[in-house]
Amino acid sequence: MAWDVERCQVGVESKLGLVHPATELYADEAIEALKAGKVIAVPTDTLYGFACDACSSEAVNRIYEIKGRKHTSPLAICVGDVPDIKCFAVTDYLPHGLLDSLLPGPVTVILGRGESSILEKSLNPGLDSIGVRVPDSNFVRIIARGAENALALTSANLSGQPSSVSIKDFENLWEHCAYVYDGGVLPAGRAGSTVVDLTKPGKYRILRPGSAKEETVAVLEKYSFLEEDAATS
Repeated sequence: MAWDVERCQVGVESKLGLVHPATELYADEAIEALKAGKVIAVPTDTLYGFACDACSSEAVNRIYEIKGRKHTSPLAICVGDVPDIKCFAVTDYLPHGLLDSLLPGPVTVILGRGESSILEKSLNPGLDSIGVRVPDSNFVRIIARGAENALALTSANLSGQPSSVSIKDFENLWEHCAYVYDGGVLPAGRAGSTVVDLTKPGKYRILRPGSAKEETVAVLEKYSFLEEDAATS
C-alpha cells in the first residue's frame, strides 16, 4: 500500500515537472524543445494549443497522433511578427497595412502558399493555401521568434472534443508534451480564432466566426474587401 502511495506521488511530481509558467523566464527552454522536434502546449490569445516546428514532419505527425486527428485536417502555422508571414505565404496582392490591422490578434488568415514558401511540402500536402496566426500573446511570439521558423499550431484537445481554456482541460494529454506552459484561465471563451480566407484578391470568406468576426469584417470592409458570396452574386 505504501509503495502504491509512493508511486502515485512520483507520478504526480513527474507530471507537474512538465508544467511551467508561460513567462519569458521559460522561453529559452521552450525554444530548445521546439528545435529538438518536441511538442509543447502553450496559451494563445484564444485557446490553449499544441505547438511544434512546422518544418519537422516527425513533430507534426506527433501532434496528429496526440489529438487523434485525421491527416486530411490541415494545421495552421504561427509566426512571431506580421512581416514574417511573407516567408511562408503570398502576401504581395494584399493592400498595404491590412495584415497589420488584423494581426496580432485572434484571427487566422488563409493565404496562398506560393512557390517561394519555405514551408515543408509535408505540411498539409496537396493544399495550396495555409492558415497563419500571429497571436496577441507575448510568450508565443517570443518562442516563435526564437525558434526561427514557423510553428504548427492547433488546439490542445482530442479531435472533436471541447477546446481548452485552462491546462486542466487537457490534463490527460500532458504526458505527450515536452512541456506545458500555464497562462491561467483564458478569458476569450471557447470560440477560438476567427478564420478568414483571403486567397482571392479583394474578397474574403469567413470560414469560422470565432471570437473576432465583427472586428475582422470591419477591418476588411475598411480596405474595400467584399464578402466572396456577395461579390459573386
